[in-house]
Amino acid sequence: MWSSMAGVCARSALVTGANRGIGLGFVQHLLALPNPPEVVFAACRDPKGQRAQELQKLASKHRSLVIVPLEVTDPASIKAAAASVGEHLKGSGLNLLINNAALLKVNTLDTETLKDMSEVYTTNTVGPLLLSQALLPLLKKAAQGSPGSGLSCSKAAIVNISSTGGSISSLTGWDVIELVSYRCSKAALNMLTRCQSMGYREHGILCVALHPGWVQTDMGSAGGHTAPLTVDASVAGMLKVLSSLSKKDTGTFLDWEGNVVAW
Repeated sequence: MWSSMAGVCARSALVTGANRGIGLGFVQHLLALPNPPEVVFAACRDPKGQRAQELQKLASKHRSLVIVPLEVTDPASIKAAAASVGEHLKGSGLNLLINNAALLKVNTLDTETLKDMSEVYTTNTVGPLLLSQALLPLLKKAAQGSPGSGLSCSKAAIVNISSTGGSISSLTGWDVIELVSYRCSKAALNMLTRCQSMGYREHGILCVALHPGWVQTDMGSAGGHTAPLTVDASVAGMLKVLSSLSKKDTGTFLDWEGNVVAW
């Protein structure tokens, strides 16, 4: 029997942007759980490239880790990834989708451009929408295959990695860094999470937006400032939060410690 201490006990999980930063952290932590998933899909743009070396090393040690090429801005790539994941699962569903892949451009209100705004929005907001659509049949299958009528991350869940940067009411850190396109994309991702929670509740799929904290990653130090939180601490915190979620939490915006973040 799984104890609540063991955290999330999904049979299968998929993480996007899995070659570095928080995505890689999720993959490492999922594989190290007392009851790890039977399969962890690590999706990234260029699995054979220089920036995926850590992931390749992990895959050589863990047979349960499957690296999936995925460009979240390309519908054909999403379709191919979903088909490949479906084949690997051999008829069982996907329990946990972590939409983590994201893009950040250090632009101000004055320097923001159509090109950057579009790229950031396509990666950070449209990507999670399209990937969730493509994987919906597998998420539904996982929900149907789990006993009970409640919602949980062990049953079927979409986790959108958001940011307090997307909080409209608090506008955290504006005086430090404006990040207009990033903020807009994350505010939109939060609305997508709400929409998904409404649309997928009937299918037994929990949807949540998570703020990972200000984390020491390439993205976290984009503005030249040092982030206070390690990837390890952030991911361990988020997995603990995910393990505690139930029906009442679907459609919420929480941080890595489980606190509610203002929209």
